[in-house]
Amino acid sequence: MKFSPERIDAQSISGYGPGWVAVGGEKIHDSVILGAQGLRTPWPVPSFEQLTAEHIAELATLEAEVMLLGTGERTRFVHPRWLAPLLARRIGLEAMDSFAACRTYNILAGEGRNVVLALIIAPPAPG
Repeated sequence: MKFSPERIDAQSISGYGPGWVAVGGEKIHDSVILGAQGLRTPWPVPSFEQLTAEHIAELATLEAEVMLLGTGERTRFVHPRWLAPLLARRIGLEAMDSFAACRTYNILAGEGRNVVLALIIAPPAPG
């Protein structure tokens, strides 16, 4: 039995590294919101420390079946109160380190899911 289609027409991440992510062969060096159905918009969140409730509320305006949050080099969680706009729309937010978020996004997009990834891309640490 075949469970997946032969070809998926979803936007995917083709590579990532410290301080960047590649979509369609183009490297992106700033935080971004990506959607499997083609959404690609800058997200003015230069670091997790600068993330606010308003940034999370912005995500609640998007159509998504699954919402992922890439929080940088390590997994961090937003304040539970900030999730109210998403929960009101019955959308959960899965937080994970950015590299895991990229891999999870590609898997879900490849399955044909309407997934949105809010990805915090901070400059790489010096050294």
